[in-house]
Amino acid sequence: GGQKGKTGTWSTDIGVLEPLAEEDVIIAQKVLEWRGLAKLKNTYADALPEVIDKNSRVHTSFSLTATNTGRFASSDPNLQNIPIRSNNGKKIRSAFVAENGHYLISADYSQIELRLIAEMAGIKALQQAFINGEDIHRATAAQIFGVPYAQVDDTLRRNAKAINFGIVYGISAFGLAKQLGVPRHVAGQYIKDYLERFKELADYMERTKEFARANGYVETLFGRKCFIDGINDKNGARKKFGERQAINAPTQGTGADIIKRAMILTYNALKDAGLKTKILLQVHDELVLEAPENELEQVMALVKENMEKASLGKLSIPLPVDIAYAKSWDEC
Repeated sequence: GGQKGKTGTWSTDIGVLEPLAEEDVIIAQKVLEWRGLAKLKNTYADALPEVIDKNSRVHTSFSLTATNTGRFASSDPNLQNIPIRSNNGKKIRSAFVAENGHYLISADYSQIELRLIAEMAGIKALQQAFINGEDIHRATAAQIFGVPYAQVDDTLRRNAKAINFGIVYGISAFGLAKQLGVPRHVAGQYIKDYLERFKELADYMERTKEFARANGYVETLFGRKCFIDGINDKNGARKKFGERQAINAPTQGTGADIIKRAMILTYNALKDAGLKTKILLQVHDELVLEAPENELEQVMALVKENMEKASLGKLSIPLPVDIAYAKSWDEC
């Protein structure tokens, strides 16, 4: 079953296999499981041991100019896309450990892109929820589904979370329907209700697309330009992709600006304090450091302080940092 490709054979594309797997078609489940394991094996389990140096270290290469948003890109090996949610992905992360007498510290911004879209689009209801320290997905569910905050159940919160992040990344009704497992028209109504409730966001999206069409780029909060290809293309698909990029780039680009500033502030603070702790890795919204055990308490306070002030007064809402330490990256 499923659908046939151009050659007349049955398709084994992920879009075909996932719905079949959800209907308990065992062969579809097995193929998806095998593909996931094969990717982990080929990309990490087999490849990483080949690049370990004589000091048991793995060194990635970072590019500052590989993405139009200004995010760092990691390669040879790519250490930014190691899975975090699956149990097998966590096993890969558990292989990254601190040396004796040291701990790894993981510090990441909490919901940074949602906070930035609330700020840049001037969405007052979301800004207030962040200032009040509310659960933003529960607050969003209360707003768009019209129920009191205290009565939002897990299903409504989960739907609101998918819509929140979907809106940030320019998701379509089709994409949201697939993610939530609801009919396309229901997902379309969710997006419509969201944009009606948060009118500032709908206005911001239109303004941003118009600016990109006229200028060929959009700007981060710090004034850095992100160039957008295809926004005026006659090809509908390329044009739509350009529009989604135009909406996403200012927030993702501002996040990239902030984490780079955080790295500079943190590096200088560690140096000025005469500490031996080192920044090891940047994974978009996360910094990973390695600290001697006797520096842990001082370093965690220093990292949190410097990351939280890296927005340099550009935001009216807080930008909190979640921080933890452990022997392995997975435990962090």
